[in-house]
Amino acid sequence: MDAMVLNAAHAPLELLRVGTPVPAPRQLLVKVDACGVCRTDLHVIDGELPHARSPIIPGHEIVGTVVDAGSAVDSFARGDRVGIPWLASTCGVCVYCRAGRENLCDDAQFTGYTVDGGYAEYVVADHRFCFPLPAGVPAAELAPWLCAGLIGYRALRAAGEARRLGIYGFGAAAHIVAQLARHQGQEVFAFTRPGDAQAQEFARALGAVWAGGSDVAAPAALDASIIFAPVGALVPVALRNVAKGGTVVCAGIHMSDIPQFPYDILWGERTVRSVANLTRRDGIEFIELATKVPIRTNIVEYPLHQANEALHALRTGAISGAAVLTTGPRATMN
Repeated sequence: MDAMVLNAAHAPLELLRVGTPVPAPRQLLVKVDACGVCRTDLHVIDGELPHARSPIIPGHEIVGTVVDAGSAVDSFARGDRVGIPWLASTCGVCVYCRAGRENLCDDAQFTGYTVDGGYAEYVVADHRFCFPLPAGVPAAELAPWLCAGLIGYRALRAAGEARRLGIYGFGAAAHIVAQLARHQGQEVFAFTRPGDAQAQEFARALGAVWAGGSDVAAPAALDASIIFAPVGALVPVALRNVAKGGTVVCAGIHMSDIPQFPYDILWGERTVRSVANLTRRDGIEFIELATKVPIRTNIVEYPLHQANEALHALRTGAISGAAVLTTGPRATMN
């Protein structure tokens, strides 16, 4: 099969012919129809996440079709549409797994990071960590659900019942979270890179009541904020914009160092917390809600062999919404 392979950190991905994987007893063999390009992929490629397997096939926002299954699989059959997320497996027995907090398992495996992912024509995955997906929606439009949507949903829940919600970094996750928040009757305040008029217009089109640069103070005190941009300097900025009792959620897997800040912007029972990975329950709940809303993703499609171009577009902020790799003929860009 064709695959885009990372052989060393900071290097471009290489298009290689590699062996098609064979499913183990608990695994599915999935033909990849689409795989989202996530900022976490950039962190893997840039060596910002430790312990990545090398070489590795990146990609963890996978939508595909089951073509074969191991002898112990009882949840999917050939021909089923399936979603494969970041969380590839857990130990199932540690204190976190037994408490329903499998996202914190120290022995977890991660798709496209410690096991091969979806920048390929085929992938194998543990059936217990895969999700059934709705029919009738193009695979490329569903792909961002598998991480941007899932992590965004977990971050939104961590923000609590905020009437006024700030979102920092208006990319793939944010454009899904904004739709969820508006569905729940929340007011969305979008913070973008300073001077990024296109991103601000995009946020307003998705229902944000206000959009501006992250260097501008919020026009009203916020109840909570979610930071998707991997920029530690935004933490004190967000704290200054939330009211007493408010929460700042750091939603990325990697962030630059948070600078020193005065205690008075944390005082007043403000909270700073992180969101780590996801649980299978997050996936089940989010997919049900996203189907009901319904969530619509703004995507730009690239053929598999143009993964490096898609990553460059993400890195430079050239995409409104999400980049998605497809294994079939290239579709018209949305």
